[in-house]
This record gives sequence, C-alpha cells and structure tokens, in this order.
Amino acid sequence: MKHSRGPRRAKQTPDTMLLVQLASGLGQSCCRIEEDYWEQRLVALVQGLLDNGDESALTSGLDQIYSADERAYNELADLIEFCSETHRIKVKNKGEEDEAELDQLMFIAPMLAWSRFTIPAVAIAPAVLANARVQLQAHVFGHDVRLGLADFLFSPDQLPQSYCDTAALTKELSKSALQGQDLHLDPRQLPETMNFLSDTRYLIGIATVPRGSALFRWQEEDGDRIEAYRQWRTQGGEALRPLLPGCVCEFLLPQPYHVGCREADRLSRPYSINASVAFLSSTLNLAPDDLCAVVAPFYDRQLEEYRIGFARKDSNEVIHGMVWPLLDGESDSVDTPMQIEAGLREAGVSHVLQLEQRFPLEYCDDCGAPLYPNPEGEPVHAELPEEHAGAAPHQLH
Repeated sequence: MKHSRGPRRAKQTPDTMLLVQLASGLGQSCCRIEEDYWEQRLVALVQGLLDNGDESALTSGLDQIYSADERAYNELADLIEFCSETHRIKVKNKGEEDEAELDQLMFIAPMLAWSRFTIPAVAIAPAVLANARVQLQAHVFGHDVRLGLADFLFSPDQLPQSYCDTAALTKELSKSALQGQDLHLDPRQLPETMNFLSDTRYLIGIATVPRGSALFRWQEEDGDRIEAYRQWRTQGGEALRPLLPGCVCEFLLPQPYHVGCREADRLSRPYSINASVAFLSSTLNLAPDDLCAVVAPFYDRQLEEYRIGFARKDSNEVIHGMVWPLLDGESDSVDTPMQIEAGLREAGVSHVLQLEQRFPLEYCDDCGAPLYPNPEGEPVHAELPEEHAGAAPHQLH
C-alpha cells in the first residue's frame, strides 16, 4: 500500500539505480508507445525482485525517487502493487495444442465491524466459503471468472506486511486455484491480533480470467458497479455474516488487493466514530448529544494521527477514545479536522472541541494504550465508569 515516506537514506544498488532510471523514463514519457517501452522493462525488473524476495531494492527505489519526481514515484508504486497482486500464466486446454493465456488478480473483500465482544479472526468453514463464492460469482465478478479463496478471515495484523509477502500470497492462491482448490491456511502460523471495539476483517481470494475477458461484473454489457455493490452488501453480507457473530457489520465492495485495503482504511475511520458513539450510547444510556468530543493532532517527527477523546459534556473525564490515522498524502491536509468534526456531528455529537496545540505521540506506560485529549487539553487514559469497565475491549480503536 502507498504510504507517505519519511526521510531515509536509500541504499544504492544496481537494481535500485535501474528502478529509478526506468521509473523516471516512464514518468517523463510523452506517448503511449514510449510508455509501453518503459513499462515492459520496469515490470520485468520488479517481477524479478519480487520473485527473489528483494524487498529492500523495491523500498530503496521508492525512497530515492519519492522527493525527486512525484509522477515517477506514483508510476513505480502502482507497478509494484500491480506485480505483487497479479499473476499472468499460460495453460494448455485439454485436447488442444494451443495455450490459453490467463490473468489472475488477488482481491480483498473488507468487512467493517464493531462489537463489545471479540471480533473474530478465524478459519472459515467450507459451507460459508462456498456461499461466499456463489455470491461473488453472481454479483462481483464476470461470467468467465473462476475463483479461489483463502479459508481464513484476516485481521489487519495478519495481512501481508510487504510487497514480497503480498506476491508470495498471490502465488499460493494461484497454485491452489489452478488445482481447483481453495487455499488452506494454518491459523497457528498467522500472527495474533489485538482486540478493538471497531476493526476490519478481510476475505481474500484470487480471480482467474481468460485474457481479454471481463474481470468484474460491471465490465459486462448489462453490468453496473452500484448495483453490484448493492447486491453484494445484501446477498454477500448474508453469506459472510455467520463469521461475525455479535457484531454490527458493513460489507465493502471486493476490489484489487491494494485498492481494497486503502478503501477499507479510509472508510474505517468514520465507521469507528459511529461505532464509538453507538457503544457509549448503549453502554452508558447516553444520547449522542450528551457527549463531548475533543479532537487533537499527535506528532512524532511529523503529524502522525488525530486522537479523539470522548467525555460527558459536563465532565473532563475521558471515558472513551479513538484514533484517526492519517493516510497517504494527508499529513499536510487542513481538511482532516473538518472531516472528523463532520463525522462526529453526523453521529449526533454536537459538542466538538478542536485543539490546535501539538501533542506528543504518547502511550500509557503500563498497558500501552494511546492517551487521548480531555477538554482541558491534557492527554489522559480513557476509562469507562467503574460499573461499566468490563463492557469494552482492552484496546480502544
């Protein structure tokens, strides 16, 4: 996923220098023929680095070109993402000498959820996986697409952590799908996940389509993206709802892996506001208008995130908090505080206090939880009233 890149000394290697050279050529190209020339060479180099697990060359190339050429940086980042989430192969059809060319795309189906209880990250039963496949094929993907799915419901902590990890998962899914199987994952081999009030879960799979055929339902003549999303939210949501018992859920449109991750990150922030207000209202029997929300920027070397402290409007005690992380390109945006305030007011919180001073990126020394701003402008621990202390997860998001 694309992120703002901090100042870092790029490692100079022949591969890094060639990455920068090819990306610069692509960024400066002036016609499609020239673009194709640079792109083919760049794709071949990136694919080789991914196959060799050379993450450092990829990140060093991005670091070096980030401040020098924005267009070239975006071209390189897009191509690295493309190569890590796609697979192109040739297979022989039964009884035929000619080979069929197939495109494969790793996709992700995000689910936003909140619950007072644990939000599951678990193995997916075969029956649920089969129902999900039926709905994906009916509403999201094209008629000629074959699907292979991973049999695990991922948390953000369990997603691939690098481009090379992403490419490796794409290859595993590809191999299983070509054998007509779903990818079985051992939950014991995956990282543990933290428990948050509001979080995202992901179904991951791979779509295989003959080159030149429609990949998505909305590419077909009678298809429509909005209708596909509507059907997926209702029909696909019902197929996946058994995975998230005791949760309030919102099902997002399945998309290519990196795009889907970014969209889920973006939409999870206002969703977390609504989840926080709904949780406090139901747990403490408070109307949203009885709450005060304090919004403040928190810095490390640069602005990293905004934190929101929730208090009763007649109190300085922070009873809940949530983090609004900044995404790519947002560190200098003056619109973010307004977006946060708009989300709070839409959730029914009319008492919103915006603090302008810079807060250090501090956490509780004992439990590691973030500190949240109170109405007096102090970063403090969020604590529910003692009689309700067991109603929330240990970590607040």
